[in-house]
Amino acid sequence: MTNVKRITLIALCLAATLPEGGLWAQQTGTSGQMQASDSVAIPARWDLQSCIDYALQQNISIRRNRINAQSTQVDVKTAKAALFPSLSFSSSQNLVNRPYQESSSIISGSEVLKSSNKTTYNGNYGLNAQWTVYNGSKRLKTIEQEKLNNRVADLDVATSENDIRQSIAQTYIQILYAAESVKVNENTLQVSEAQRDRGKQLLDAGSIARSDYAQLEAQVSTDRYQLVTAQATLQDYKLQLKQLLELDGEQEMQIYLPVLGDENVLSPLPTKADVFQAAVALRPEIEASKLSVEASELGIGIARSGYLPSVSLTAGIGTNHTSGSDFTFGEQVKNGWNNSIGLSISVPIFNNRQTKSAVEKAKLQYQTSQLTLLDEQKTLYKTIEGLWLDANSAQQRYAAAVEKLRSTQTSYELISEQFNAGMKNTVELLTEKNNLLQAQQELLQSKYMAILNTQLLKFYQGDELTGLTAENKNI
Repeated sequence: MTNVKRITLIALCLAATLPEGGLWAQQTGTSGQMQASDSVAIPARWDLQSCIDYALQQNISIRRNRINAQSTQVDVKTAKAALFPSLSFSSSQNLVNRPYQESSSIISGSEVLKSSNKTTYNGNYGLNAQWTVYNGSKRLKTIEQEKLNNRVADLDVATSENDIRQSIAQTYIQILYAAESVKVNENTLQVSEAQRDRGKQLLDAGSIARSDYAQLEAQVSTDRYQLVTAQATLQDYKLQLKQLLELDGEQEMQIYLPVLGDENVLSPLPTKADVFQAAVALRPEIEASKLSVEASELGIGIARSGYLPSVSLTAGIGTNHTSGSDFTFGEQVKNGWNNSIGLSISVPIFNNRQTKSAVEKAKLQYQTSQLTLLDEQKTLYKTIEGLWLDANSAQQRYAAAVEKLRSTQTSYELISEQFNAGMKNTVELLTEKNNLLQAQQELLQSKYMAILNTQLLKFYQGDELTGLTAENKNI
């Protein structure tokens, strides 16, 4: 028991020479620090901006990328820590039993052998330090590479945030389109029901045949089916929005509809060149690709450091004791105390092509990162060009659809008046009514296609998606 107390005392004395907090440095990491995302209040009403703000806090993809960015910060700290020496304490305790140990003695001129069972206890204690003085600047380049990787991870977060903004804007505008489509179908159904009622009066008066009245009833059923389909489409888009917001499918949402006039639909379009020039400078995915090229270039230097020699310093102190000695415990510790210091140099001569292969792979990775950057730029230009063409085409279709709706509305009103007067038959009325419905749907499609692509085009240019926040009503 006395030996155990002495061992504990030695260990504590040696541990006291460590830097403050050194023993705990590796135990106070990030384990146990999993933090749930801050609870975000659910807005009473949802416009485009509130949807985006909520999603930026709650979307799982964004939160996962933020955690990955935090992980790269840890990698930077680890790379910096490699510049400092390492320090470790070691101890070994041994219990040795010799059951048949023989000893001799001279008694009355004769040698007498005696066998005994003897158990001894010994311990060794050491404190060792090691510091890499030089390894071809590998550590410094690794630090720079990890810093770049951390910046890339932050930009990946920004990219995912832009993606969710774009997805929410698309879904939100689809909801606006679907809501207005429901309104058009509701009005169409009301008109069909009124025409059916008027047809019943004409049938009773003998002005139309029963087959004509049957067509009016069939049209009411068709329009009711179209209304149900439009309502289902609206609910589907709302469900998609809830999924982007990480809301439960049963969560009630009051979505406020903005007032969107011709100024939103026919706003001037920036040129493709201006949008691309701004996007190349601002889009995080482009900046991330550029930084990845720099990081892969550093990777070549890190791999080449394997050709260079490395220099390391080592130092240590130690002592020991044994229970079988005639000296006291303190005397043994003092007498066994030893100090050491050493310098080691390692010069690579042949390592089975490992360094050469690492350099070649690093060069290939550099070429890959350059191609990735080029591909990102081409994809960006292709996206911008597509948005511009779609926006320009939708604006032209909208202008034509306005004129078509105006003329179709006038024609339908004339036919409807003539039908009520018994001058037009049911086929002519329903044909003109379907033409009106088609013109209304074409106007809606071109309107919201123009708004969506114009908003996204300006978003790629650096503007915020805040042009759709004026209130009208909720759905």
